[in-house]
This record gives sequence, structure tokens and C-alpha cells, in this order.
Amino acid sequence: MNETPPAWVKPIESIPASLTPIARMQKKHYGAVLNPLRWWGRMPRLFWLVALFVGFLERKKSPLNPVLRSLLMTRISQVCHCAFCIDANSLRLAERCGALDKVQAVQHWRDSALFSEEERAALAYAEAVTATPPAVDDAIKTQLCRYFDANAITEMTALIAFQNLSARFNAALDIPSQGLCSLAGEKSDA
Repeated sequence: MNETPPAWVKPIESIPASLTPIARMQKKHYGAVLNPLRWWGRMPRLFWLVALFVGFLERKKSPLNPVLRSLLMTRISQVCHCAFCIDANSLRLAERCGALDKVQAVQHWRDSALFSEEERAALAYAEAVTATPPAVDDAIKTQLCRYFDANAITEMTALIAFQNLSARFNAALDIPSQGLCSLAGEKSDA
């Protein structure tokens, strides 16, 4: 017996008035409203809280440099199989690196000479935190402490947790890629 699957959560058609500043900013920067806003938009207050959290993590005085933040977010997006996040974070990583080499190599970072020891320690930590259950062992902690102080590790953990929230939300609701980065369409085997 073939059962028709239930209708899944569809994007909202109209953006709530309280989110129009974000929608305008996205249209200006990307040429369109980004797909997640059409799902998160059902909960404008929650969306604003998430946006404020992201804004804090992306501040200029962060102990984590912008390339490292984008590198971690891209890798977590791949591990969580979030099509939209891979797309958006790959674009941001390419913009911050000024090249596509790290974007193309991040999925197989262990086999690439493009990543510094500091980046390798952070990527290993991000993958360990993203695992279910988290698999942060003493070797990962020791390596991470060689390059980052307690404040940077705490903020890195918050960034990793945020990207897991975002990627898992978007992936669970089948929020599609938006074609922001041509490399995002490549198959990820995590």
C-alpha cells in the first residue's frame, strides 16, 4: 500500500513587517531574500534573537579571525548536510579568502596542505563537537589549547553550536541552496 507523504513545512509567502529590514538588506546584498528567512520568518522574535547572536559572533573584535569562522561554518554545514548553509558559508569563505582553494579543499582538509596547524586544530574540534554524541577527546583539547586561549575556545564552541543549530534547522526543513556559490552544488560526503 502506497501512502502519500504528509505535506511538509512550506516557506511563507509574505515576510512579516518586523523582518522587512532584514529582507531589504538581503535583497541589496544577494539580489534576493535568502531562503531561510521564509521559514524562520514564522517566528520573527526568535529570528531576531538568532540574528543578534550571529551578529555578536561575527563582530570585528572576535578572538577568531573571519576566515577561521567561515572555515568552521562551512565544514559544519557539510557535516550536517545543509544545502543552504554549504552554499552561503562557502560564498562567505571564498569572499574572506579571496580565492576558492580553501572552499574546494575544506571537505577533505586532513588531506590538504592549504590549512595551517591552527586551522586543523579548530576543524578537528568542530567535527568532534558536531558528532553525536560530541567526541572531544584529550588529544583534540591539547591541540586546540596550543593555538587558542580559553576565551577563543569558548567563542569557538558558541560558533560551532550556532552553526549546528542553523544547519540542522535548515536541513530538517529541506531549505534549499540558493545558488550563491557555484561550488556549493558539489556533492558532499561529509
